Amino acid sequence: MSTIKIKQVRSKINRPVNQKRTLEALGLRKIGHTVEHKLTPSIEGMIKKVRHLITVIK
Repeated sequence: MSTIKIKQVRSKINRPVNQKRTLEALGLRKIGHTVEHKLTPSIEGMIKKVRHLITVIK
């Protein structure tokens, strides 16, 4: 499996609770924070759910 880096680029303020929880599940806390994950189907689903708040760096 490959790994990807995910960076939060937009705020979670005024977002639905499920999007806030998805960001927390990915390990993102604030704008500019970057985390690294193995690319699994569950991570792909989380990325699709909050794709407007993050940037994926391969």
